[in-house]
Amino acid sequence: MKTIGYLIFSFFYHIFLLCKVKDKKLCCIMHHDSSRDSNVGMVIQYLKKISNEYEFTYITKDDVNGLKGKGMLKNFISFFIIKPYHLATSNYILLDDAFLPLAYLKFKEKVKVIQLWHGTGTIKKFGQDVNTGKLKELEYKINQNITHLIVNSSSIIDIYSKAFGVSKNKVYPLGLPRTDTLFQKEKLENEVSKFYLKYPELKEKKILLYAPTFRDEETQDPKLHLDYAKLLEGISDDWVLLLKLHPFVASRFHLKEEEERKYRGRLYDYSFYPDLNTLMGVSDILVTDYSSIIFEYCLQNKPIIFYAYDLEEFSNHGRGFYEPYEEYVPGPIVHSTQDLIEVLNHDIYPMEKIIMFKETHYDYLDGQSTKRLVNKVIPLTY
Repeated sequence: MKTIGYLIFSFFYHIFLLCKVKDKKLCCIMHHDSSRDSNVGMVIQYLKKISNEYEFTYITKDDVNGLKGKGMLKNFISFFIIKPYHLATSNYILLDDAFLPLAYLKFKEKVKVIQLWHGTGTIKKFGQDVNTGKLKELEYKINQNITHLIVNSSSIIDIYSKAFGVSKNKVYPLGLPRTDTLFQKEKLENEVSKFYLKYPELKEKKILLYAPTFRDEETQDPKLHLDYAKLLEGISDDWVLLLKLHPFVASRFHLKEEEERKYRGRLYDYSFYPDLNTLMGVSDILVTDYSSIIFEYCLQNKPIIFYAYDLEEFSNHGRGFYEPYEEYVPGPIVHSTQDLIEVLNHDIYPMEKIIMFKETHYDYLDGQSTKRLVNKVIPLTY
């Protein structure tokens, strides 16, 4: 059924290829993250700020979801006719994900297809390195349209070239736009202040942010593997735990009524909180496993603990890693809730590893990635 949809999309797109491409028109495919502070969102904001000559059109997850339920006919026309027209007449295509209909499209020679992706870096394997079957085939076809693959550091050119199946000369280590906000100290402080105005009870607390990655094999039955009851009982009362779970897990995770009463003031589910930067800003320590959040969090020079309860299973039967995990991650590794408690209570962290990790994975630490990208790829005059 999906293939039929892709073919309909492609049919109208190729009809509209008869139309002229507009030099300053951008089609922004924000299928993963349509927020202002996303990679694509930052480019849009920057271009609007420096010039009023650009035309922007959008394809978001809401457009895809709109094909179901109320208003389906209207949304069908919008998605399968209007969106292909904008794609066919745009000189720049900005992507933050693998938008599958693109596997059936070919762009005109002068069109620039800029893949910004949605992760700042990667611990675990992804893309062509792990996908199989039809998905791998479609993603490969999509990626052959890419003219510019933007990454954060020259140290990962080889990995991203292989994961996307593109030549290295298409990978540009210009820095990712979404990291720019992490260098805007005044803006971050304002957001943190707003957070504490809304949640004043957290102002004097020590905050532990738990943000695990999603396990592919748990799509149908996602689980929370951290024993938060044992954790909170094993650390001092001035600690609070903030959960930032993957939407698949968060939508199925609900505290029982007695747990809500027992842990009120110490356990918060902020999985759907809209600004991850703010949650990173208010937290004192990050607990994660294989998530790419560490590539942003390291900029704050705060400790990271790696709760890798399924490390052997994930390494041998899951996606696996590009580097030996134990040598790669910039913080202590724990395998159980009890191990995590002991690390937190001893409060000793190898901060020199954080600094080295940051320097390895950022060619630029200037907060100017968006400007650098625009100057390189999107000329301001013709």
